[in-house]
Amino acid sequence: MISIERIQTLLPHGYPFLLVDRVLEIERNRRILAIKNVTVNEPFFQGHFPGRPIMPGVLILEAMAQAGGILAFETIEEDVKDRAVYFMGIDKAKFRRIVVPGDQLFLETTILKRRGVYWSFQCHARVEDNIVAEAQMLAALEKK
Repeated sequence: MISIERIQTLLPHGYPFLLVDRVLEIERNRRILAIKNVTVNEPFFQGHFPGRPIMPGVLILEAMAQAGGILAFETIEEDVKDRAVYFMGIDKAKFRRIVVPGDQLFLETTILKRRGVYWSFQCHARVEDNIVAEAQMLAALEKK
């Protein structure tokens, strides 16, 4: 398990854009399972949508990408202070269900391929046993 304090040392994101609360499982060079606790206090719910709060799909994608960034950093096992992960592309994105306050979003990201600084991931987000979103993502892990 990886705590929020460790996550904050790996990712450059801060409130309100840090979208991973905890890592439950990690298999370096293979996969990660992380969670995002979705609360009514999230600032995006003020406008998306008043009276019917729904987590924006782009933020679910961002949460999956952040989980992939954590997996990449934990896989290389180097000092990450001089490195950054950049989101480079997305394919086959699908949204299957809405995410609302009170949901716990499980983020599972698996490495498909790694070539030099480029990483390809298969990502799924689920609430309970229901897949809410999935996508293939490309990222680059480069020196700052």
